[in-house]
Amino acid sequence: MAWRNHSIITEFILTGLSDDPHIQALLFVLFLGIYLLTVMGNLMLLLVIRTDSRLHTPMYFFLSNLSFLDLCFSSVTMPKLLKDLLSEKKTISVEGCLTQVFFVFFSSGTEAFLLSVMAYDRYAAICHPLLYGQVMSSQLCVGLVLASWGLASLNAFVIVLLAINLDFCEAQTIHHYTCELPALFPLSCSDISITTNILLCSTLLHGLGTFLPIFFSYARIISTILHISSTSGRSKAFSTCSSHLIAVILFFGSGFLCYLMPPSGSSLDLLLSLQYSAVTPLLNPLIYSLKNVEVKAAVRRTLGKYL
Repeated sequence: MAWRNHSIITEFILTGLSDDPHIQALLFVLFLGIYLLTVMGNLMLLLVIRTDSRLHTPMYFFLSNLSFLDLCFSSVTMPKLLKDLLSEKKTISVEGCLTQVFFVFFSSGTEAFLLSVMAYDRYAAICHPLLYGQVMSSQLCVGLVLASWGLASLNAFVIVLLAINLDFCEAQTIHHYTCELPALFPLSCSDISITTNILLCSTLLHGLGTFLPIFFSYARIISTILHISSTSGRSKAFSTCSSHLIAVILFFGSGFLCYLMPPSGSSLDLLLSLQYSAVTPLLNPLIYSLKNVEVKAAVRRTLGKYL
């Protein structure tokens, strides 16, 4: 591994969320509950989509991938956070830190691509309903998902290369609860201007490359909905994409702010990071279950089958 000065720095110390043992105990209970609910909610959604043939459509194929990804995303940071909340010394090895950096960018990047793909799916369903089956073929759906995972892994690999080429001399304390590349910058004793610019360009390119298709898809969707004459028709059309729109706002809102703001280790940084790495994976299955009539009906059928 080409991590320079690795003989000096073998591990990092994470400041975590609090130094108070009582607050740490409360936070442990809170985040353990969040993590268990996240796992159960997303596994339930995966089971429902898998077993109910009525949900074997492109939209739910993408949603099942999103649920699996939310499981992965949450598992990248939450188990380590829970362990540290019970530990006096919160440390992570250099290799473990690099691994976490990679999977944070990989899982968040894939989710951004999937949300973009799901916006295109809603555009095709609402704006071209008669051609929907031809446009969103099985081959295209699988190809879009594979492309999402592949492009995100490539982006994450580039980000890890940036981290590997940083010099670390004496500073070991990461003012965060997890290893994220912006949180490593203050520890570097080398010039980080080029690395910061590359990360900024990568974030903007990746973010805008996934957000703009969502924006244009919804511009066409809204235009189409407004031309529907009946109120019930407009309501039904909007209900098919409202869940996805909420998920987009939650994910992109906190993600953009977290990576475009200068790293400071402030409470706002931690809250934004917790929002997209812990809260969003918890809320996604709830949003798609509570606001989707088909999913609610499928959940009842599945529960009736197994209970």
